Amino acid sequence: MLPTPVVAAVLAPLVLWRVYSRIKRLTTRQRSKVWRHRTTLVFFPLLVLMLAALSLQTAPIAIAGLGAGLVLGIVLGRIASAGTRFEQAGDEYYFTPHAPIGMLVALLFIGRMGYRAYEYYALGSFAHHEFVTSPLTLCIFGVLAGYYMTFAAGLLAWRKRTAAAAIAQ
Repeated sequence: MLPTPVVAAVLAPLVLWRVYSRIKRLTTRQRSKVWRHRTTLVFFPLLVLMLAALSLQTAPIAIAGLGAGLVLGIVLGRIASAGTRFEQAGDEYYFTPHAPIGMLVALLFIGRMGYRAYEYYALGSFAHHEFVTSPLTLCIFGVLAGYYMTFAAGLLAWRKRTAAAAIAQ
């Protein structure tokens, strides 16, 4: 078994690289891929239901945090979808996300997970295991899930409208 500081030293660069790539992706032009949008619309609702079911057993008040986060995430997703730049180049579809809201949501989630990792590290390996009982953590996850689900639904709707307009011409 590796000592905890060694594990942290190995994982820290990996986590920082993923944070950098996620933030970079929130600010640059991307190719719209239907499978990715659909995967988001399947994965996040399942994860929300799983967390809600776990919270219901241990801390029902945490579900209120999750619900509040979902509502806020949906609102932010709608605003971000309205601020997104959509493009079609030949048969390819591209979009440039509304960076400020996407970065806010990502940094909020990353900050909370960083804090939770700090708590986990500071209190020992099994001393702190209340992820699904924390209303704040579930609220922030709800913001992330609501945002990504709404944004993915907006991208699919845009693709459908664009394809329908192309057929009509």
